[in-house]
Amino acid sequence: MKRIELSRRRFLTGVTSSAGLLVAGCAETEPPTYGNLLRVGDLVTYKAHRLLLPANALAREYSRGDISSSPAIGTTNPGDPNQSLFDPSYGETFDRLRGDAFADWRLTVEGSVLRPGAFSLADLQRMPARTQITRHTCEEGWSSIAEWTGVPLKRVLEAVGTKPEARYVQLYSYDYVASGIDMIDALHPQTILAYGMNGRDLPLAHGAPLRLRLETQLGYKSLKFVRHIEVLDSFEDDGSIATGWAWYAGI
Repeated sequence: MKRIELSRRRFLTGVTSSAGLLVAGCAETEPPTYGNLLRVGDLVTYKAHRLLLPANALAREYSRGDISSSPAIGTTNPGDPNQSLFDPSYGETFDRLRGDAFADWRLTVEGSVLRPGAFSLADLQRMPARTQITRHTCEEGWSSIAEWTGVPLKRVLEAVGTKPEARYVQLYSYDYVASGIDMIDALHPQTILAYGMNGRDLPLAHGAPLRLRLETQLGYKSLKFVRHIEVLDSFEDDGSIATGWAWYAGI
């Protein structure tokens, strides 16, 4: 029994020591661990991906023949007060905007930028677009393949002019969900703000009028119903860590 306990202790000490080596010298801009061993594991994963993988390494893309049925989970209409993540501060606004086919909808971009702006759907559609057929990998164990069309997030950030000290991008939805990513993922060529799915306008249940497609991380990071983007100089929890989710879910 003592040998088992000693081995377990050595294992935990080794994990913690390895994490310390990986995060040694980290700047304040990196995701915190919240003093929890599992969160240390998240940080180790984050650091390992950043150290070992090229910044622009592409997720696999598929052919149109590979497209499969894509279930819509979580919020499917942020304007519906009966849904669990309904946010009264924005739900009624979303319902009104949807009723006018999102003609008055705007994506606002603020924070550590030179030119804060607001973009209509037409503004975004006039920017150079990217279409990609990728796999959505859900944390619940299922996956699906779909075609997504949208503007690379990089193009939007270039339009507002991110400041040199900018390190993170926080995206906010019309429900209670948010999603934060670092600047490496924000500038990744496959990170897009999608307004189209499978050759049609983005369906309501999949995040209309605009959703994030973050192909390098698990599906829950690809925020639906995006309304606002904040560019940050330092790390802020988007709610993931405080509620037990991994802030970084790289695959």
